[in-house]
Amino acid sequence: MLGYVHALNAIDEAMRAAIPSLERLANVLGLVRSHRINSRSGQVGTYSCTVHGAGCRFVSDNGTEVDVDFAADGSGIFDLWRLRSYGLSLPEPLDVTDQDLRTAARSLQPLLEVRPGWFSVTN
Repeated sequence: MLGYVHALNAIDEAMRAAIPSLERLANVLGLVRSHRINSRSGQVGTYSCTVHGAGCRFVSDNGTEVDVDFAADGSGIFDLWRLRSYGLSLPEPLDVTDQDLRTAARSLQPLLEVRPGWFSVTN
């Protein structure tokens, strides 16, 4: 779980370095929707990025996948499915149960905000 959070922070830094006008990762959605970025997918540094519905899917050059949605306030939110996908995409895949993921999330409070069905990194 901490690996996912660290990967999400690294992606945020890489995106803001590549797009200096980007104040936060969630703003990528607005850039795509306003056509200031002309494609829903592309390469940013060592990540490929695909914008979807309410979020983005990032894949690093080693195949590690981080998928995140964005809440109305711009915070990154993720669920058990996204955490499991991240774990399975690691160079040494981790396959954990939903219960193990929930327990890990609760143990990371207050770093993580636990919402019904979702988690987010607190500011």
